[in-house]
Amino acid sequence: MTRIDSPDFGPETDALLKHLADLPGTPELDPYEALLLDREDLPDPALAGVRDPRPSVEDLVIELPGRSLEARVYRMPERPRPILLWLHGGGFVGGHLRDIEYATSGIAAAGNLTVVSLNYRLAPENPCPAGLLDAYETLGWIREHLVGDGRIAIGGQSAGAALAAGACLLARDAGTPPPDRQILCYPVLDLHPEEDWHHWYFGTVETPPTDAAGAEAALPVAAVPLRADSLAGLPPTLLLAAQRDSLRADAVAYAARLEHDGVPTQLVEYVDTMHAFLNFPAALSAGRHAVELIAADLQAAFSTPFSTPFSARRS
Repeated sequence: MTRIDSPDFGPETDALLKHLADLPGTPELDPYEALLLDREDLPDPALAGVRDPRPSVEDLVIELPGRSLEARVYRMPERPRPILLWLHGGGFVGGHLRDIEYATSGIAAAGNLTVVSLNYRLAPENPCPAGLLDAYETLGWIREHLVGDGRIAIGGQSAGAALAAGACLLARDAGTPPPDRQILCYPVLDLHPEEDWHHWYFGTVETPPTDAAGAEAALPVAAVPLRADSLAGLPPTLLLAAQRDSLRADAVAYAARLEHDGVPTQLVEYVDTMHAFLNFPAALSAGRHAVELIAADLQAAFSTPFSTPFSARRS
């Protein structure tokens, strides 16, 4: 494991958590009504940052069987480049590509990549495996419809990272071309029945599963990547974890499983910061650093050198 540390990470995280806790409350609403209201919130540039101006930006519609998905493409000029499919977080029930434009545009610019940011289908209207199939089938759509140099990576944040990991498992098991690399940022990779989103997303599970066998019988294994029998044959992987994150254990366990099964894996932990730190790059320097780190990783994977700031230590 590599740990990224800075004396700013802890105080910045404390200040952001206090700011979020002090925001005015909303009237008592039905949970679904509250979810719909939350989906309408626009990102605050003072927290989410702003789009990098260097890539060109194009909105497009991805036509898949029986549905149309919104996507935003960030391109650097001139030659064809590797393509990165990126999936936002939001607990499988929320989130939007507009929430993460600092990251998606910044990775495109610093990594000299084309980035496709996807609005996959959300639960509870579209429970598992809808978002998972969107991620997997969009990989095929990109290969057929977008001009690149033939290399494709996939990545995401939290729920989006889960979908990225699951799409790689689906590609492996179906014998379709897998991505060349996966980037998983603080992923949710196992069942978490204590979370509010759990029953909305895993709509096939009516009650919290009491054992692993019952859960696996009801769900496609790609929806819970940590429960796959084997992770052999998956693409080389970069995993980002946050020390102050209840999902940290998923990232650590998945990294260990990948390495055990022969997949080249790098696990990077951001010290003293929180889940979803990539959503708040204007407030959290860890988020800004992670954008550069991801770009550096992809440049290295695609044979372009890059350097990155802040201190890093191995453990």
